Amino acid sequence: MSVAVNALGNDDLSLTAGAQAKFAELMQQVDDHVAGVRVFASPGGCSGVSFGMNFTDQVNASEDGVLQCDGFQVIVDQGTLQYLKGVEIDFVDRGDGNASFVFNNLPSFGGGGCGSCGSSKPQGGGCS
Repeated sequence: MSVAVNALGNDDLSLTAGAQAKFAELMQQVDDHVAGVRVFASPGGCSGVSFGMNFTDQVNASEDGVLQCDGFQVIVDQGTLQYLKGVEIDFVDRGDGNASFVFNNLPSFGGGGCGSCGSSKPQGGGCS
């Protein structure tokens, strides 16, 4: 029996090819019971909202949206999705072990405004 979930589209949240490749690589390294990568929001960060990601083995069909990708899925609860609408997740490798996921196109939340959060510039933030 399959559980119905709220499917997300690229208008909700998108991933660059680099982010998709890195997520797929990471998923190969985790337990088979992992359902996907959960993206979540919490108070804080320079924009007033900070984002994080972790592996999860649970999908809540009534509250989670799921973006199906090749080899993995990205899971976002409805509370977090309100902050991520239209956001693109990228993976940027700056060399020398300096690599991170970056959230591009973040909307303004009226926070502190450090100037680099959500930047699409290679030296920009990511607010993680």
